[in-house]
Amino acid sequence: MTIAKIIESIVLRIGKHNSYSFNQGMNSREIMAFGLHLTSWFIRGISLKLRAKHTKGLVLVGSQVKIRYANNLRAGRNLIIEDGVEVMALSKNGISLGDNVTLGAMSTIKPSNYYGHNIGIGLTMGNNSNIGRYSYIGCSGGINIGSNVMISPRVSMYAENHVFDNIHIPMKQQGVERKEINILDNCWIAGNSVILAGVTIGEGSIVAAGSVVTKDVPPYSIVAGSPAKIISNRKDL
Repeated sequence: MTIAKIIESIVLRIGKHNSYSFNQGMNSREIMAFGLHLTSWFIRGISLKLRAKHTKGLVLVGSQVKIRYANNLRAGRNLIIEDGVEVMALSKNGISLGDNVTLGAMSTIKPSNYYGHNIGIGLTMGNNSNIGRYSYIGCSGGINIGSNVMISPRVSMYAENHVFDNIHIPMKQQGVERKEINILDNCWIAGNSVILAGVTIGEGSIVAAGSVVTKDVPPYSIVAGSPAKIISNRKDL
């Protein structure tokens, strides 16, 4: 079996593609470089598997990834963590990821601060879901993401709000109010969107690029704007 065929079989096993083969334009040197790249991710994945609370199948980890308190991380089969991801796994419920989850490059998952107090709730993600590049998932109040959810690059989620009722005390000293965020199955959260505390996004919904979601979104809705408003329903298309 050629090196290309070996790599193709590994990629297919990862489960991200129903079928996969190298582009015919890739030469042998490029295929070899890809193989070395995949090998380095595999080795770092073994290291994470030894530290994590529970993982299954393949774990691929890019360069400069930081997983703090990995003993609070659980993952299903075929986890991919791309370059520069930062996960602060210390949390009450931990970080729980389903099968075939991808954490995009330079994304951050942060339920708690780095000083051992104000520990947050954590994050759950279902099967076949992903977090896009440069996204920020602030899950101190708890964030639940369903299965088959697409989260595009530079999406931000904040499961807490600063308290600001008292004008005589600096807002920084008034603490925060934590509220859970729920994103149900088969949703698409487009790039540069912001999801605020307490919001539930119904099954099959689409959040248009650049939207700021401040209220619950009914199932199969398409919302857009700041604040986001319903512009259509997928059942009516």
